[in-house]
Amino acid sequence: MPAWLPSVIWLALLILFVVVEAATVGLVSFWFAIGALCALLSTFFVSNIWIQIIIFLVFSALSLALLRPVAQRYLVPRRVHTNADRVIGKEAEVIEIIHNLKATGAVKVAGTTWTARSSDESVIPVGETVRIDRIEGVKLFVTPLGKIEKE
Repeated sequence: MPAWLPSVIWLALLILFVVVEAATVGLVSFWFAIGALCALLSTFFVSNIWIQIIIFLVFSALSLALLRPVAQRYLVPRRVHTNADRVIGKEAEVIEIIHNLKATGAVKVAGTTWTARSSDESVIPVGETVRIDRIEGVKLFVTPLGKIEKE
């Protein structure tokens, strides 16, 4: 094998890993690009391809083990609660009869009117006080406070 061939192979792998990383933007092949760069640099000092492969594997594994947790902490966005999430667990007043089969119902919570459905499929009359259990899309799923107190 010509002396320059391993350098070309590691350079091609380095470029491939960088291109894959740029295409995915998910820290998929970044670690292998570091390993390929280290193996490429090792071709200037070591001619044995097996040692270069070991260098590639070791530096890829080390960068994955040591740098990935740091990258995850700073690059992965944390879930940000929206204002809508703040109504979960709060009480609301039914302003339009809640009937899941007829697809009707509305509640007023914190001065805002929301489309509402019953969590337990029961019909909830106007004026009833309910607790907000969850949000799906723009609908609140609610349970009458009378049922909660009985449980």
